[in-house]
Amino acid sequence: MPTALPPIRLLCVEDNPDDTELLGLALERAEPRRQYLLQRVDEPTAFTEALRDSPDVILCDYNLPRFSPFAALQLLQARQSSVPLVVVTRAIGEEAAVHVLRCGAKDYLTKDKLGTLPQIIDRVMAERASKLEQERMARELATAYQRQRKLSARLVLAQERERSLISRELHDVLGQTLTGMMIHLHAARRAASPESAGAFTDTAMQLAQEAVNQVRTLSFSLRPAQLDLLGLVSAVRTAAQRIAEPAGLALHVSARGTEPKRLHETASVFVRLVQEALTNVVRHANASSVWVRLRFMPQGRIGLLVVDNGRGFEKHQVLDGQPSERNVGLYGMIERTELAGGRIHIRTTPGRGVAIRAVL
Repeated sequence: MPTALPPIRLLCVEDNPDDTELLGLALERAEPRRQYLLQRVDEPTAFTEALRDSPDVILCDYNLPRFSPFAALQLLQARQSSVPLVVVTRAIGEEAAVHVLRCGAKDYLTKDKLGTLPQIIDRVMAERASKLEQERMARELATAYQRQRKLSARLVLAQERERSLISRELHDVLGQTLTGMMIHLHAARRAASPESAGAFTDTAMQLAQEAVNQVRTLSFSLRPAQLDLLGLVSAVRTAAQRIAEPAGLALHVSARGTEPKRLHETASVFVRLVQEALTNVVRHANASSVWVRLRFMPQGRIGLLVVDNGRGFEKHQVLDGQPSERNVGLYGMIERTELAGGRIHIRTTPGRGVAIRAVL
């Protein structure tokens, strides 16, 4: 038994009910497996109303006293409708056929050749489906392109901020320390007595040790050495301890799954996220404890969860708006995660702490 095909809704622009019935019979004979649902109209108002039912194809007679395929095509264009229109008529000249096709009709057919109408209906429906799919893909590509442009712009801004931060650290911190060390070394060279020279030299040595510590701190902020030597869990624990311990926060770090031997280059993002999250906790949360958990998942994916027992906040009030001193840390975390191709979710309620979950 032949497999039944899905029904096709046809909008027939025809002033003669008998012709519409004959059209239905011809379609049934030509394609018995298919059910054709015909709706007849013969004037513009009824045609516009029928378009609301989303027909699959419009079959339009060429010679109507109160309507025409040209008027139907104008109504379709006004409604930005892509429903294909096929002219079905008793006779049509070549010049008229070319004109109606140029105006937007998808095909034409004389009523003595209705046996080929099912093939024409299938073809114009397939062409419409293909066009709609192409338009959908074009919209998705345009959206992806715009998103890529925004991400690229944000990446440039993030890089510039990073460079500006490093520049300030080098100039304001390390540069000042090295300058002080040079001043004391010059003073030791010009000292009037060995005792004075020794004092200046001791101070210069202390400043040199400070410079070494500052370089280590700056290096850790760029990419922690532990990340390559001891792994992500160790690097995250060290980063968290450096912030939590001086603030008196009770810190709990844990991991689930097996950490891969070779980490992806985006692994350092998790260290930055932990640093930013704990800095926010210290500055704003008034929390006593914070939990950091890493989860190593299949295919190299990594999840991070940071939870505190602080005061929480109204999420829409903090994040719905322009970046400010109050929310710049959260926006930075969102930006950093998205630029690395990951997802981040922030859940919070006033009085119930904050939970930040990221996956890369």
